[in-house]
Amino acid sequence: MNRGGVVRCAVAAVLFGASTPAASRLAANMSAFTLAGLLYLGAAVAVLPFTGPLRSVSRRRVGSRLGTAVLLGGGIAPVLLAAGLHDVSAATVSLLLNLELVFTAVLAVVVFREFLGWRLVTGTSLVVAASATLGWSGTAHVRWGALLVAGACLCWAADNGITARLDELAPVHITLAKGLVAGGVNLTIGVITGGVPPTRSVLFALLVGAVGYGASITLWIAGARDLGAARGQLVFATAPFVGAVLAWTVLGEATTGRQVVSLLIAAAGVSFVLYSDHEHLHSHTPIEHDHAHTHDDQHHDHPHAPGRAVARHVHRHEHVAVVHPHPHVPDLHHRHRHPRL
Repeated sequence: MNRGGVVRCAVAAVLFGASTPAASRLAANMSAFTLAGLLYLGAAVAVLPFTGPLRSVSRRRVGSRLGTAVLLGGGIAPVLLAAGLHDVSAATVSLLLNLELVFTAVLAVVVFREFLGWRLVTGTSLVVAASATLGWSGTAHVRWGALLVAGACLCWAADNGITARLDELAPVHITLAKGLVAGGVNLTIGVITGGVPPTRSVLFALLVGAVGYGASITLWIAGARDLGAARGQLVFATAPFVGAVLAWTVLGEATTGRQVVSLLIAAAGVSFVLYSDHEHLHSHTPIEHDHAHTHDDQHHDHPHAPGRAVARHVHRHEHVAVVHPHPHVPDLHHRHRHPRL
């Protein structure tokens, strides 16, 4: 298991988890479109200073996938989440966000052909049980809010599977595209339909977006490239725990027995990701791509000029064809097919 990928996804989870209670306070002062737009524009502002020149890529191959990720992950999902925050408490929404893991795992198997194994299936099943204790109880008003949050999770799940494979683009470029395009469109719709919110609320929303979305999305993409979308999302599933705890301790929301039980079940499910790699004889086809890497594994033995740093770094490099066995997860170098479970 790539520990660096686990750490990056875990830090992303903490940042995003902290943003949910903060966003819940903003939801009362502005429309769902305005809040979603400001959060993602804040993300764009956060990564802009770190965005270098865009390298040459196939516009047709990258454009359609990036456009889909921007539409679903940056456009539709945050609007659904912001709308759900109007009807459901911040703690409950935070825990319901675990459904993103479930949808990501299902799409990873059905659409993107990732290998999960029994540990990932067990962990995902526990998260399903945890979310079910929250989503199918309470008033009809609360259930509608939970359904909106579930819709956001489905959109983000599709986004996860796509962006984890977009190795032609750096994570900051993907985050910038989501922030500028999706954030700009949603904010325009929100201002036209609901007017301009107070300046203080705008600045706070941009700050929450910069930390909870900009830094978080960038770290998650980098981590998911090392782990695969399903495993990266299972680590990221710690985010709802952070949000729930903050809602209870900082915002003073009442803690219910159902929420505590849900948190414990989901925490047990997340623990299954740490030892979910597998080993078998597999083939690597020649490939050229650009991503962050080190030279302490079996796949990055290319030479560098004398004196060039070989710590974690980014540049375009080539991989030759090779057949070998070793423990691995569905990272950028192990997208091979497996028999269906």
